[in-house]
Amino acid sequence: MARAPPPPPRGPTVVLLLGLALAFCLAVLSIQSSFFTSPRLASRLDLDSDEVRALSGFQSRVQQCVARRGLGLTADIIDHCKIVLKFPKGTNSTWYNTQFKYFEPLEYNYDICETILLWEQYRNMTTVLTREYLDVRPDGWLDYAAKRIAQLGADKCYNRTLCEELLSVLLPAKPPFHPRQFATCAVVGNSGDLLKTEFGQEIDAHDAVFRDNEAPVNKKYAKYVGLKRNFRLVVRGAARNMAPILKGSSDEVLIIKSLTHKEINAVIKELPNPVYLFQGIVLRRGAKGTGMKSIELALSMCDIIDMYGFTVDPNYTEWTRYFSPPRKGHNPLQGRAYYQLLECLGVIRIHSPMRAKRVEDWSDIPSREEIRTAHAAAFRLKRHETGQSDQMGPFSNCKVWGTVDPDYGPVSGTPDMSETRKNSNYKKWEVLPFDSLRKEAQEHHVQMGGVSLYKMDGNKLDDLVCVRHKHSSS
Repeated sequence: MARAPPPPPRGPTVVLLLGLALAFCLAVLSIQSSFFTSPRLASRLDLDSDEVRALSGFQSRVQQCVARRGLGLTADIIDHCKIVLKFPKGTNSTWYNTQFKYFEPLEYNYDICETILLWEQYRNMTTVLTREYLDVRPDGWLDYAAKRIAQLGADKCYNRTLCEELLSVLLPAKPPFHPRQFATCAVVGNSGDLLKTEFGQEIDAHDAVFRDNEAPVNKKYAKYVGLKRNFRLVVRGAARNMAPILKGSSDEVLIIKSLTHKEINAVIKELPNPVYLFQGIVLRRGAKGTGMKSIELALSMCDIIDMYGFTVDPNYTEWTRYFSPPRKGHNPLQGRAYYQLLECLGVIRIHSPMRAKRVEDWSDIPSREEIRTAHAAAFRLKRHETGQSDQMGPFSNCKVWGTVDPDYGPVSGTPDMSETRKNSNYKKWEVLPFDSLRKEAQEHHVQMGGVSLYKMDGNKLDDLVCVRHKHSSS
């Protein structure tokens, strides 16, 4: 008779065998991991950890800055990049969005990493439309030029000669302004809050002053808004009235935010002032309006930007301008939150009635060194996430390259300009000798190798048009 097989092991024996099997599997996995985890991946993981730590520390500094400077605003940190700015409970939400049928919220979500990369990039940018940009950008004349001309009668510049005629009066060959051209700049909005303080002399003490639209500058408002006039950013509607706006100053530079057309060009041809088109299209970011573009414009030329005349204090009830009756208007809470974020990222310094009562102390704002460290960390982290090289430099986001001769192209203007314009100094910025620039601007130009950087579309970080300047013989 055949002997029955032995019964399977039971009790402690089973547990022992299962434990040995599990240990063997773990050992195999460990060996496989050592084979398949490359040194490059391990290094990347370590590097990401370093960037996260650096950004988390910076987030804490931003959080402290908002708490100390935000007049009731607080910041909640979500992770190393994400942050939420909150207004205190009971804040009056006065702006009603008729399209989506809701009042503005009391909380706003931001990505610190994206924001610091975007705004630090503007410190190297050109924000005036030029001929070299249209020449270097793919289909710059055919497609993009048509977007900057109203009443063209076509969606493209099929007739390039016509488009050149319409743009030439305000189209310089190369950038008329340069990064770091001014040490201190004041960006002055139009808020009625300006009448609650007397910032006039303080505003005029800046190297350059940026204003917008029809804001009057005269003795009546001098103690509130100052008298200095260097740059003015205007929407197309205001550009039609530029002659009375610019009256009293033949040097104030007018930058048209959006489009030009025959009617505007006819006015330009009678003026002694420099007039250009802003290089950039509609923003889809925090605060809206010309004020945000004015900050971009100033940041492309200035080291320090002081902001006046924006509605950024609590207890807002209506939109006011210092020179006209109150009326409904902007979205103030969203703007207040975003401007406060920009201050705590070192982009601007906010001046307002409530802030005027305290001792001026900017130590709550992260230092330039802290901002540079956070910017470098955000850059490398973004590059790792997209699988790109993390080699950092001012040209790492150049999508399109082109080369032009330093002596290339004419100054802006047309043969049919008035004698007033022909005999004026409207082109002084375009022919300004390099050695007359501020030392810091010259050094920056050399560091950049004389390359001009432009945005191609919107506020994407990695779609720059970059233009070298080299003599054709070199």
